[in-house]
Amino acid sequence: MNKFEQLIKYIPIIQADKFGEWIIDKENDGTPERPIHMPFVNYSKTVDSFQEDLYKFCEEHPEYEHTRYGETLEANGLKWSIESMEEADVSKLAAKCVIALLIGAVRAERFCDGALLSFFNSGCILRWLERLKTIDEGGVFNED
Repeated sequence: MNKFEQLIKYIPIIQADKFGEWIIDKENDGTPERPIHMPFVNYSKTVDSFQEDLYKFCEEHPEYEHTRYGETLEANGLKWSIESMEEADVSKLAAKCVIALLIGAVRAERFCDGALLSFFNSGCILRWLERLKTIDEGGVFNED
């Protein structure tokens, strides 16, 4: 089994997934009796499973220092922001940085509703997983 198999198995699944949808309260009017609920993203089962598998992978592979994803991104000239991460050229990034991108995207959701949906919709998550697949297949720059 390839090192990143539990993550790259999502490549074909993601290609066919809708990822999630925004749920916006259009039924309530904002009165005390009918307060408006804050909008949120209802993620697909694929996205939920992917997040679980990503955290499981990170727990099983502490060498990728997933808790230091911000420092890893910075060391590779990237910022922990949607724009910087989406524009990252991953073609030469090491696995450690790709894992940092994936963790950064998942963690961004805690601070900005819909951030993870943006990373999926833009194709970033797929591109990052494809980079891990290339690394698994013996591509250049295959270690941390």
